[in-house]
Amino acid sequence: MASDTKSDVTRLLKRWRHGRSDALEDLLPLVYEELRGLAASYLRRERSEHTLQATALVHESYVRLTSGEPLTLADRSHFFVVAAQAMRRILVDHARRQQADKRVGAHQKIALEDAPELVAELDVDIIAVHEALELLSQIHPRQAQLVELRYFGGLSIEEVAEVLDVSESTLARDWRVARRWLYRRLTTDRGSAGVTS
Repeated sequence: MASDTKSDVTRLLKRWRHGRSDALEDLLPLVYEELRGLAASYLRRERSEHTLQATALVHESYVRLTSGEPLTLADRSHFFVVAAQAMRRILVDHARRQQADKRVGAHQKIALEDAPELVAELDVDIIAVHEALELLSQIHPRQAQLVELRYFGGLSIEEVAEVLDVSESTLARDWRVARRWLYRRLTTDRGSAGVTS
């Protein structure tokens, strides 16, 4: 995204925060493609028969972000961090509704990838991942944000460094530690954690 577009997003978020609801109409075209990419990244990790589509995920997350009182979003990067969190929560809500509808213990699975030295690929229940990330955010908030932005948001270490304003070397260390922690957490009890081989 061009730097002037980045500053446009930040400017519109500031206008919205100061009560200018018309700023939202101008904001959506500037962020839509990136939100769609973020949604597609989330859904790639879902099972193939998943019923929620990327467009619906974008729209529902945008509605959640822009309904009610304006959020205090500092800039474009902050907007996408909050959008990634909203999308994850929507997917978790969707999985929980489907579980309730089925009234059985079936879980939605997502692939836990990008940790080749730990595991080639696991199918992991999205609710288990959500709960593990919630716990990690209490222990180490930056690592939880990093995992969310890389695993769900599809951002590179370089992009996350820009979003979180942290050095790439620090994030690379955080990434190794967080992946190992999540792997242990999600495979400790494969049955109840929803991890299948």
